[in-house]
Amino acid sequence: MSAATVAILQKFWGYPSFRPLQEDIVDSVMAGKDTLALLPTGGGKSICFQVPAMAMEGLCLVVTPLIALMKDQVAHLVERGIPAAAIYSGMHPDQLELTYNQAVFGRLKFLYVSPERLQTDVFVEAVKRMKVCLLAVDESHCISQWGYDFRPPYLKIADIRPYMPKTPVLALTATATAKVVDDIQLRLGFKHKNVFQSSFERKNVTYNVLHEADKYGVLRRKLDAMTDGSAIVYVRNRKRTQVIADWLNSVGISATFYHAGLDAKVRDERQDLWMMGKVRIMVATNAFGMGIDKPDVRLVIHMDLPDSLEAYFQEAGRAGRDLKPSEASLLISPADVKKLLEDLSHSFPELERIKLIYNALGNYFNIPVGAGKDTSYPLVISEFANRYGFSVVEVFHTLKILEKEGFLVLSDSFDEPSKVMIKASRDDIYGFQVNNPQYGDLIMCMLRNLPGVMTEFVRVNEEVLAKKAGLTAEKTLEQLKTLDAYNLLSYAPRNDKPHVLFLTEFVDTKYFNLSRENYHDRKRNAEERVRAVVGFVNNDEECRSVQLLRYFNEKANETCGRCDVCRRKSSGLVDYQSIENRLVSMVSESSKPIGEVVAQCRDYDEGMVLDSIRFLIDNGVLQLGKDGRLDSSKNKKSRQG
Repeated sequence: MSAATVAILQKFWGYPSFRPLQEDIVDSVMAGKDTLALLPTGGGKSICFQVPAMAMEGLCLVVTPLIALMKDQVAHLVERGIPAAAIYSGMHPDQLELTYNQAVFGRLKFLYVSPERLQTDVFVEAVKRMKVCLLAVDESHCISQWGYDFRPPYLKIADIRPYMPKTPVLALTATATAKVVDDIQLRLGFKHKNVFQSSFERKNVTYNVLHEADKYGVLRRKLDAMTDGSAIVYVRNRKRTQVIADWLNSVGISATFYHAGLDAKVRDERQDLWMMGKVRIMVATNAFGMGIDKPDVRLVIHMDLPDSLEAYFQEAGRAGRDLKPSEASLLISPADVKKLLEDLSHSFPELERIKLIYNALGNYFNIPVGAGKDTSYPLVISEFANRYGFSVVEVFHTLKILEKEGFLVLSDSFDEPSKVMIKASRDDIYGFQVNNPQYGDLIMCMLRNLPGVMTEFVRVNEEVLAKKAGLTAEKTLEQLKTLDAYNLLSYAPRNDKPHVLFLTEFVDTKYFNLSRENYHDRKRNAEERVRAVVGFVNNDEECRSVQLLRYFNEKANETCGRCDVCRRKSSGLVDYQSIENRLVSMVSESSKPIGEVVAQCRDYDEGMVLDSIRFLIDNGVLQLGKDGRLDSSKNKKSRQG
């Protein structure tokens, strides 16, 4: 272990030492070796490239597909006094040029790049002139066609390695099967195989699969029994996030909801409320959680079946990062498997339907055949679908297929605030003001109130700027656009919509080459992943942790002893009478919330406890009030008497 890297870790991140596997990964990178690091969600992947890069001379190039995450990491690095920037779809051309120049002339230590930028001529020319000390590839499973989230632009990473022949690559991911591990190293051009993998086993997390028709009842009991910390409830439908959150609030459980269709500002606000503990429960689609490092998540509940065990493991892995006992519960009803298979069929629209939607995109954005490469457009899927009479679902899945074929890239919406940079010199500005005095108040206001505006893009709030300049908001917006047209400044208005970036020239659908082989291969791979999910939830004979570890090619030394399977087996000798006696005794003096009752019976199988409660209610021994409290019928009668 290098003393220099430990000193950097302490100085910039405040940690006294590395975690065990982090240390090995950092040493491997410092030795100039191509390295693949498999670390679970919350395992501290960013430290593995940020610390060694700080100890090297030159710039660290980071490839990641998650725009919100790259912006967050750039912000954290800048807060620590480390120069960093990001390049992604939807940026103003002048902003791109400025960022590339900063990287080329050594003014940045970290440059984050979304993968689709790698194949642009501008990037290639810039990277040839950069001094890159480390190439970090986050979410590296995206490079493998066998992975659950394949992204063709990742295949271009190997193309830029010849421009930095002595630069090591560090590939990072949280989940990968053995096939994907080999494929990552092959696709990235590893000189020698070199993998560091932490165990996928999470000893503090209990995985449960609960076959239960009354999911809302189980959800409420689970959350009522949660005495501390926070929870995430995952669903696969955007509308249901709000329905469930509203219901939880109506029964006195603090909750909010999150999905990619919400305004970026709203998403950020809700995430902050949950992170700060002002709201305990987040009901969300899989759009929530990436890059979130909240240590006290006690419970992750899936109300719907995920479409892969990789996705489930990553989402469930957000529980218990503080290493305290936590739970991941997957609730399944009889109709869920059928619904999952229907969703799978919808994920692969017919090829002719895909061509029709692709052609409609060209009309929607007015892109002529042979044009459109490297151009980016804001896209609200629902608006596009309504205009052409498509369903939102088929448009979304068509875009995903076109993305995997390398035609385009679809980004989730993210909040990009308005930015401005004055390009003209002070002499030119003065001359312009003399001839155009009506712009003087706005120009002087920007120079006085926006530090750095002459050298870089800075955030601007148009309404605040208008008040300080003594103008209306409309007049300020009009003048900013005019000054941009005069080339005195570059103005990038706020962007809060998802974008679609075309990676190739638009083609006539008569010559539209969508690979049938790729289409059918991906469909078959998706079917295999769905079968693995169905096999997992239906296997009630093997420990849940053992099943998950085997899927990721890891052998478990022992069963967990806590999941629904293990508890059912260990409680096989316990008769129902002892559970019923316990339940009656617990409420003999006073009523108790049903969640609290179930929680206090954790030494029994939860299914058996719930069966016993139903039996005692059906036979008049116990009563369940509308307030969710369980009471003894004898107590209730004596109070009424």
